[in-house]
Amino acid sequence: MFKLKLLELLKRETDESARKKLSDTVSEVARNLQDGEGNMNWDELLKFMFNCCNSGTAQHKESALSILNSVPDIFGSAQQNYMGLIKEMLFASLNDPDNPNVRFAAIRATCAFLTGLEEDEAKRYFTDFLKPMLKGVEDCVVAEDDDGPLKSFVELAEKLPKFLRPGLDQLMEFALRVIANTNFADSWRQLVLELVITICEAAPAMIRKKDKYIAPMVVQMLQMMTDLEEEENWAMEDEVEDVDSDENCVAAEAALDRLACALGGKMVMPHIIQAVPPMLQSEEWKHRYAGLMAISASAEGCKKAMEANLHGIVMACLPYIADDHPRVRFACCNALGQMATDFSPLFQKKMHDKVLPGLIHLLDDDAHPRVQSHTAAALVNFFEECPQNVLLPYLPNLCQKMQATLEKKTMELVQTHRKLVLEQIITTIATIADTAENHFTPFYQNFMPNLKYIMENANDKELRLLRGKTIECISLIGLAVGKEVFLSDAEQIMNMLLKAQTDDGEQLEADDPQVSYMISAWARMCKIIGPQFTAYLPVVMPPLLRAAQIKPEVALVDSDDQVDEDELGVHLPVGSAEVRGEDGRTGGQEHRVSDVGVLRARAEGGFRGLHGTGGEDHGAAVEVLLPRFDQVCGC
Repeated sequence: MFKLKLLELLKRETDESARKKLSDTVSEVARNLQDGEGNMNWDELLKFMFNCCNSGTAQHKESALSILNSVPDIFGSAQQNYMGLIKEMLFASLNDPDNPNVRFAAIRATCAFLTGLEEDEAKRYFTDFLKPMLKGVEDCVVAEDDDGPLKSFVELAEKLPKFLRPGLDQLMEFALRVIANTNFADSWRQLVLELVITICEAAPAMIRKKDKYIAPMVVQMLQMMTDLEEEENWAMEDEVEDVDSDENCVAAEAALDRLACALGGKMVMPHIIQAVPPMLQSEEWKHRYAGLMAISASAEGCKKAMEANLHGIVMACLPYIADDHPRVRFACCNALGQMATDFSPLFQKKMHDKVLPGLIHLLDDDAHPRVQSHTAAALVNFFEECPQNVLLPYLPNLCQKMQATLEKKTMELVQTHRKLVLEQIITTIATIADTAENHFTPFYQNFMPNLKYIMENANDKELRLLRGKTIECISLIGLAVGKEVFLSDAEQIMNMLLKAQTDDGEQLEADDPQVSYMISAWARMCKIIGPQFTAYLPVVMPPLLRAAQIKPEVALVDSDDQVDEDELGVHLPVGSAEVRGEDGRTGGQEHRVSDVGVLRARAEGGFRGLHGTGGEDHGAAVEVLLPRFDQVCGC
């Protein structure tokens, strides 16, 4: 009785908002009535849907299509029996001559239904649907009213790209016109671009056979990448906001990266080579910026093609490290840092004498902190995979520059509370020490006093990330120079670590970025000090376990997704890889597993060794802490 009453209410309702809510309610009830095989004990609903679609009332048709869109498997195991009626219902709605809203609803419902089919089945039964579906999508885009049909079409392209093959020319030509037309709202141009890239990713071979569209795609993406605002204080900002993925330049950069990865350098790189040089020669800074960012964005996907001409590409980029506009210098650092990652260690071996002098010189750009910070991040990328023999000739001058910058930026922090460059330069120092290993020993005293000062005094909440990075840097330097050199500072540093770990007696907050740095730092301390670390275990382990129990928000993200800087460190997306550096030394899960493994092994041996000593029985710690440590850390 309730179900029949619900359908009657839906049929009589004239208010659009109320009708939508009733349709959603019917869909939810239907979904909950389905058994494990998708069968539904509500025959009246199926009859209701067919009758609505055959009625002369547009609202009734929309309601039925909305239900099918929400529950596309509503026909269950009887679907094949209903296939003729389903086709008739959807085809008539797609071709409704008087009601665009019915056509749009039919596109959503058809896409949802088709994505539940196998590709061969969809092509066998529904090929004749493609023409009215494409026409409906075009009408939807031109109207710029309801983007639902276009979003549904993107999902269809991802699941059944070959279904679109007969209409691919019509689709690509229309899409390129929309992307190029600045009269359309940015959100619509970006959504159409997403459709194109989704097809490229889902069916790259199909697009390669239609290679006439690749050049205009690249050109349009590059043009969108020049759509930048002139922000007067951009380069002087100390607090960097998250990248806005709704901006044309960001969406197009991510799309170019995805296009290159999908189609490969052989198909994409020739068009990059043709289009980018004129951009680099432009008097307009936005074009120079976009040209350099295009090199960054296409590096991963075009790796083989770029590697063959790496010297020429690097030499084409290098002049812009001294460009008049700070954002162009930023983009140059981005390109060099990206190539350092994607072409390591070849890049480091072949290009060090060309790249390092310019980057080191740019560290003096005090007037533009964002450029200065990004320069230091590019150096992180360079030295992370740098052979030690390449680094060593530069080490004295490099350490001198790093020391001067560290001292200057520490003073800035005290006087003006600016920290962007300081956070990054500390990570760069850590990377250099990690690569130099014991060769860093002569420079140990140049850095340790300043680092200890920061660790001890960076107590404000907004400085937690800075202190975390400093903890990381100190522990990496200690690991590089070894126990003999580090031992004189070890006790003081470990006491500061303990104090930081308990946050002056209080448990660290769930979003405290120091937690992950501390786990890695204690593991390094354990490696450095060896058996003597056992004495610290009763004090270290309980708060460390409490910290490890904190469950941070963790997500796997695509290169175009936003990342919260406060929680995960500053990420500078340039495609699928990054000029990272900001959190580059502690980002890898494999390092974290290794770190907790070291602590677990030391804890097991240490607690068992302490059993029954010093007038205190630590046997309970063995039985309680170690299993808990295994549970928390996954050992």
